[in-house]
Amino acid sequence: MAVNMKGKSLIEIQHLTLEEIYQIFDLSRSLKEERFIGKKHHVLEGKKLGMIFSKPSTRTRVSFEVGIYELGGVGLYFNQNDLQLKKSESVSDTAKVLSRYLDGIMIRTFDHQDVIDLAKYGSICVINGLTDLHHPCQVLTDLFTVLEKKRTLQGLKLAYIGDGNNMAHSLLHGCSKVGMDIAIASPSGYKPLDFVVKESGENAKYMGSKIEILDDPVAAVKNADIIYTDVWASMGQEKETEDRKKKFAGFQVNPQLVKHAKADYIFMHCLPAHRGDEVVDEICDSPNSVIFDEAENRLHVQKAIMALVM
Repeated sequence: MAVNMKGKSLIEIQHLTLEEIYQIFDLSRSLKEERFIGKKHHVLEGKKLGMIFSKPSTRTRVSFEVGIYELGGVGLYFNQNDLQLKKSESVSDTAKVLSRYLDGIMIRTFDHQDVIDLAKYGSICVINGLTDLHHPCQVLTDLFTVLEKKRTLQGLKLAYIGDGNNMAHSLLHGCSKVGMDIAIASPSGYKPLDFVVKESGENAKYMGSKIEILDDPVAAVKNADIIYTDVWASMGQEKETEDRKKKFAGFQVNPQLVKHAKADYIFMHCLPAHRGDEVVDEICDSPNSVIFDEAENRLHVQKAIMALVM
């Protein structure tokens, strides 16, 4: 049964119901198949999406800009110097003004509170394109990609190796919502935030799945269906790069580590990958890698999100 998502903001996966998640997947699949045969969808004809980027991105900008175009709408790109947001104008005032011009906002920024406030004070839907706390569009894409490759989600095991960052947080929410087991291996001091683990634990208890927060990558990867990693130092953490390389040295995804996963495991990375750090070429370019299918699916999943909420 279809759920009406019109006007709903996507701030984090925890705010979505299981029905809404699968509705996004179903529409993503249809839009992807119909794009392949050349069928056009102008369901957002005349709609305007404001795209605010405090953090630059290849995949986020191109996928949203192409996506809104293919749905018949128009995307307006704003970098951090194009708006007075949090400089000479409050987030609340910016939200109210943009609501008079636009039909939706996608924002990729550092502070998660900015997304919350845009949605709170504006009267249009807001889509979180990434914050330091969550990356919901990416993880919905990841789960959709797993569903394509494995034909199911519930009962699978995903092992995430690396920093307990925004990707780890959204993977915790996403996997626990759909009934996937998730094991996260991070060095001491780089674990996911406790409140996200607690929320995800409540989801997992309801769905009958399992969450593990570990120190040992081998234990995390054991019998995994999916191995996932991300950069060790995210945007804004460049000064920590050398220190993090030392602390994360034992958390590289390489041929020795993946031997502990299932033979038909798939390897995932949200990209860009720092090859030679968190993952090596042999894994990125192996038959088990689905990183470029995953990157393509950002387009289809975000088209589905925009079509549903705008």
